[in-house]
Amino acid sequence: MKTLLTERFGLEYPVIQAPMAFAAGGALAAAASRGGALGMIGGGYGDPEWIRTQYDLAGDARVGCGFITWRLSQQPWLLDEILERKPVAVFLSFGDPAPYAEKILNNDTALVCQVQTLKDARRAVEVGADVIVAQGAEAGGHGEIRGAMALVPEISDEIARLDSNALLVAAGGISDGRGLAAARVLGAEGIVMGTRYWASREALVLPKIHQAAIAATGDETVRTRILDMVRGFEWPERYTARAHFNDFLRQWHGREDVFQNGLEQQREAWEKTQKSGDPANSAIFVGEGLGLIAEIISAEDIARIVSVQASDILAGKDAG
Repeated sequence: MKTLLTERFGLEYPVIQAPMAFAAGGALAAAASRGGALGMIGGGYGDPEWIRTQYDLAGDARVGCGFITWRLSQQPWLLDEILERKPVAVFLSFGDPAPYAEKILNNDTALVCQVQTLKDARRAVEVGADVIVAQGAEAGGHGEIRGAMALVPEISDEIARLDSNALLVAAGGISDGRGLAAARVLGAEGIVMGTRYWASREALVLPKIHQAAIAATGDETVRTRILDMVRGFEWPERYTARAHFNDFLRQWHGREDVFQNGLEQQREAWEKTQKSGDPANSAIFVGEGLGLIAEIISAEDIARIVSVQASDILAGKDAG
């Protein structure tokens, strides 16, 4: 499947692997790129040593790097270090990209801005983004409240109205070829997939957490603030995170005030459970597309499988 996204980035398939914090390391990014997609290292909260190690693991693969934008503002020097690695793209999410846009673009690096509202899409156009990712609330991890079905075509129309060359990519709940086909119909040049790549052999996820998650359905996810509270990450109020609704979240989601009052005690107890990787108590950031995933496969195969399915659908065939 060829689109403007594949042409601009030299990809086989119009797929970007989401730069998931802690899960998207160098092995995953490299495998996604070998499989014809654009692989991304999840720079996330900006641990310099971790990012350096993951880049070394990626070797000479053509990969990009993603950052949580508000966190990058606390250590902006990290962007300079990443740009020295000559990433294919820098993927910014959850904050104003303006302070970093010029530096990224002047480095002959593509600027990818993930947005959750029309207003933020306009800002991404304003700063010169090469790619705008319209992320629906179905997505795993952090985001906002709008669904992808209306957000994607609305942003598509706005990009056209502004006469921008930015490419639109859809994200949120996309785990198979039906999602890619729908994204194309809605006006996107490709997709970002997180949960589908999270459920891959190369992702930095323990096997027992993988198995617990793929046994669940999209119904068993929830948007919550509890996991940020227990981890000590002070996310802006506008963002919540979608995660697997496990025993820990069943106990505390919706009881944020009570949880806050006993935060130190709860955090200490939660951190002890993390050492064993207990799925019932872990922070498992996955989207509604979880219910479409039945097995853990190699990241090298994902973009091909999804694109073949989408091509068959768009050609009017039974994708099976």
